[in-house]
Amino acid sequence: MTRSQVVADAAITLLDERGLRGLTHRAVDEAAGLPPGATSNVARSRAALLELTLSRLTERETEVFAAALEDAGGLGAGATDDLARVLARLLALQLADETRTAARYELALEARRRPELREIYDRAGRGFRDPAVALLAAAGSQDPRRHARQLVAFSEGLMFDAIAGAGGALSEDGLRLALTDLLSGMLDHRR
Repeated sequence: MTRSQVVADAAITLLDERGLRGLTHRAVDEAAGLPPGATSNVARSRAALLELTLSRLTERETEVFAAALEDAGGLGAGATDDLARVLARLLALQLADETRTAARYELALEARRRPELREIYDRAGRGFRDPAVALLAAAGSQDPRRHARQLVAFSEGLMFDAIAGAGGALSEDGLRLALTDLLSGMLDHRR
């Protein structure tokens, strides 16, 4: 693992544990077990540290999602149940690492205030939305872009409720049922 990955991984953990206010160069040095000043050598400014952290977070999430999406390779029209199963697995994997998910929410809010971070956040978001468009198109959606946006929003809502809301986490079966309901509405061509 590179020094930048060590720094970014420690920053991700700190974002979960302490929020944005607790993310300092010194705190990252301590959390990563690095000598004082090591984080500053990797990311000189707070903005650079946030950008490095978001890039690493995206890299880690992409690895998780890529593995889960391999299961979706053979989906076609009428595969609502199979698609719901694959997507439920994706959400379950995301929720299994609350640290990563909570850190993403912290960075998402900060991206609202920092255009340079927003650019990275939006690019990362497209990296997750575009496969959703492709999956929904393969499953027979008549408007895959609109449906992908709705699917992502629905999924984000489920995750936020599980991590920070009052609803608590759903089991993978509960996620699958919720996604089946949503996808059935999107992919029912009789509407």
